[in-house]
Parts: sequence; structure tokens; C-alpha cells
Amino acid sequence: MSEDGARRTRPALRVGGALFWVGGLALLLASIAVAITFGPADIEVSDVWAVVADRAGWGHSRLSPIREGIVWELRLPRTLLAAVCGAGLGVCGAVLQSLLRNPLADPFVLGVSSGASTGAVLVVILGVGGGLVSLSAGAFLGALCAFGLVLVLGYASGGTTDRVLLAGVAAMQLFSALTSFVVISSADAEQTRGVLFWLLGSLANASWADVWLCAAVLAVVLVVCGAKATALDAFAFGEEAAASLGVSVGRTRLLLLAATALLTATLVSTSGAIGFVGLVLPHAARAIVGTGHRRLLPATALAGAVFLVWIDTVARTVLDPQELPVGVMTSLIGVPAFVVILYRGRRLR
Repeated sequence: MSEDGARRTRPALRVGGALFWVGGLALLLASIAVAITFGPADIEVSDVWAVVADRAGWGHSRLSPIREGIVWELRLPRTLLAAVCGAGLGVCGAVLQSLLRNPLADPFVLGVSSGASTGAVLVVILGVGGGLVSLSAGAFLGALCAFGLVLVLGYASGGTTDRVLLAGVAAMQLFSALTSFVVISSADAEQTRGVLFWLLGSLANASWADVWLCAAVLAVVLVVCGAKATALDAFAFGEEAAASLGVSVGRTRLLLLAATALLTATLVSTSGAIGFVGLVLPHAARAIVGTGHRRLLPATALAGAVFLVWIDTVARTVLDPQELPVGVMTSLIGVPAFVVILYRGRRLR
């Protein structure tokens, strides 16, 4: 292509990129607004906007207090938390797949989810903390303990990506076994049912505090990972290539592993274990925007947010009044989607 042609192409690419991001954000906002209308109560999209405008001081909602409470206290925080969890799990998956150079890596490969599960059952079933520690706090502390064990095992055995990955698998199996042992040996039928539902992923108890906490941690991790986007691009070619490009391999890997573990622990502590979002969505985003992490990370966040908003909507309405765990729905949809992605990748080789 000539130099003049390249100059004419750049503005078109910028306009196309801007339209893509504006369209993605508009799709996310529309998805949130429409998803809130699903349920037994008769809520319209205009009602959602009216309640939001009223709370923001831009207008006055004419809805009854009951319907306004349904929107503001129940459905809106749950839908927003679904969007934040989907975005966070997707971003963690994209980072780990590049950092560990493993297309099957997901946010739970570091054993964080299993550690969170163990922490939750210790609080709920054994009463660890004497009533001063909530289920979410127990899950968060368990997740951090699991990540600490992975770091100790991984770096004690050499600190390479394959060693960290193997340490994560070992920690995942260890904490899964501990969780099963506690449930089988100490829980009654009602406790077992409640813990199992949480372990499979649930956003039923979402609150505004959960939304703000998860959103704040997601924002910090996005900034950290975005600042290391060039290093992540280099990691895709291997540690030696990254080091030759001036990347501090050990320090960068530890920082990004800690960031993704912190975000995963925060999300799991509020929503339970929701699988396949961090595994499938990064692959789908790469097919759309390519492998460059400056575009991949926000694209994966948008895709994950929209995806989990609709998955949660289906999970809470498809068998109304009974609710399905969100993790069950993500697995039912994620497995076929991942098979398609694997098949398309095979055809493109």
C-alpha cells in the first residue's frame, strides 16, 4: 500500500474503532435496561430509566414504592453485578491465557475458586469466625490463602509459567477435597443444599455494596493490566522473547497474577464459582479485535458483561419461580461455544 493510501486508511480505522466501542457500550446499557424488565413484576424499560433518573436527581419517578424498590433494590444491583462479574472474569481469562501461554487457562486455574469455596463452607458449616466473618469474607480469605499457596509452590519449584500452572492445579484439587470433606462430614441436608447452590454460582443476594466493591476492584485491575498490555503482547511469544524486549518477566508476572487473583477472589466471594466465562469469552473477543491486549482487554470486558447479564436473566426466569445457578447456565452454553471455537481454530490452521 502507498503512503497516501495508508494515510487515508488510518482515519477510517479510527472511525470504525470508535463506532465499535460506542456500539458495544450501547449494547451493554440496552442489555442491562431490558434484562431488568424480565420477571414476575410488570416493569418497562421506561420505568427503569425513570427510577435511575429519579435516584440521580434528574427527574421524578411516578412508580409505586414497591415497583421502584423492585427495580432499585433487587433487579438493578443484581444485573449490574452480573455485568461486572462477566467483565472481570473475562479480563482475568484473557490475561492468564497470555501470561501462562495456555489457551485453556481461566480465572480458576490458580485454585482461587476452590480456596474461596473452602473458606465459604468453613464459615457456613463449621462456624469459623464465631459469627463475625460473613460468607463473602470467608470466601475472600480462602481465595487469598489458595493463591498464596500457589505462589509458594510455583516459585519454590522454579517460578516458570508451567510450574505456576501445575501449582494451581494442585491447589485446586487440594481445596476441592477439603471442601468436600467438610460438607460430607459436618453439614446437614439444608446446609449442603445452600452451599452447593452458592458453589455453582448465584447472584441472588446481590447488593449495592457488592456492586461498588467489585466495580472498584475491576477498575483498578483494568488499569494495571492495561498499563502492562505491551508486556502481555510480548509474553505471548514466550518468556525469553519478553525478556529480550525489556520486560521484567518475574516482576510483571507476579504483579499480573496477583491482580487477577485479587479480582477473581473478590468476584467469587460475591457470586460463587461461575465457570467458562473467563475461558470462552477471550477467544471470542480475539476473533473480533485480534490479539493486541490494548483492544482485547476492553473488548473481552464488554463481551463478558453482556454475556453474563443475559445468562443471569435466563437463569432466574427460565424455570420461574425456581432459579437455576448461574454457573450451570454458563456451563451449558459455554461448553458448546468452546467446542465451536476449537473447531474453527482447527479449520484456520
